[in-house]
Amino acid sequence: MRTPPLRRPVTPTAAAARRLAVAAALLALGACASPDTRPPGPPAGLTAQAGSATSVHVMWQSADPREGVTRYQILQGGAPVREVPADKTMVDLTGLAPLTAYSFTVRAEDAAGNLSAPSAAAAVTTPAAKAEDHRPPTAPATAAGHPDGARAAVLTWAPATDDTGVTAYDVYQGGVRIHTAGATETGTRLTGLQPDTVYTFTVRARDGADNSSPDSPPVDVTTATATGKGPVTSPADFTATASPGAVALSWTPPDTGKPTAEYQLYVNGQPTTVIQFGAGAVPVGRAAYQLAVSEPAGTVWALKLRARLPDGNWGSFSAERRVPLG
Repeated sequence: MRTPPLRRPVTPTAAAARRLAVAAALLALGACASPDTRPPGPPAGLTAQAGSATSVHVMWQSADPREGVTRYQILQGGAPVREVPADKTMVDLTGLAPLTAYSFTVRAEDAAGNLSAPSAAAAVTTPAAKAEDHRPPTAPATAAGHPDGARAAVLTWAPATDDTGVTAYDVYQGGVRIHTAGATETGTRLTGLQPDTVYTFTVRARDGADNSSPDSPPVDVTTATATGKGPVTSPADFTATASPGAVALSWTPPDTGKPTAEYQLYVNGQPTTVIQFGAGAVPVGRAAYQLAVSEPAGTVWALKLRARLPDGNWGSFSAERRVPLG
């Protein structure tokens, strides 16, 4: 019988040994790492406004980014009824009963699944239902606003009227509802804005049947710079007027210390063209530009522009104007 040859034990190379040691260390660190069990703080500033006989608008303040919140849970009478991602801080709850008292709270949840304690409760009572009400309220006749520092604005409006009674006022910015105020309110403070930015707000009244009024007159508010110092870089008093085959633009250049010869025009949120004024034609006071169009009449354009600053960067955008083409 032949004796099998002896085999030498396999010895790992130095590189392989180092890889094994690193893997073992990482496993040890993972085993020692403590799981995240610290919940975020409860959301603050919760409000609830009845939008109609069957709906309520709930709003709250966004969490501190350091909390790592990924979503919010809305509770009605202590029971969860809706969840929204962390970038949303308001929600409309529908399908409610008319002339009924409700209590809402909100909880924040982080990436580890930790839930905060409930926020302070917001109580609201829905109004009585109005049968076959198809007539909207009148639009608020006037509206005004001013900045409150670099990240907030104060907005006021005239009361609207309705045959069955106004139940809420909705604030819109860029065609999107961003805030809801109560039926007796004629003003509000808007937070979470960006510095050195022009915002255009409108207000609509709403009745118990969810009929919305036309927009109030638009209100432009320019927030202050972040430091409170330095010039505002956005073009002011921007207007856009359509006529057959053309749109006439007009604005006041930003005061940056030097004449501004170049502007970037956006149409429907996309950069479309760069407006350049040649030597000797740079506007000092009011600037104007004629834009040729070929789109069908009735097409709606949303226009805004920004200036090239002396340091070569683009400044902040002007207010946005929506115009139906002629």
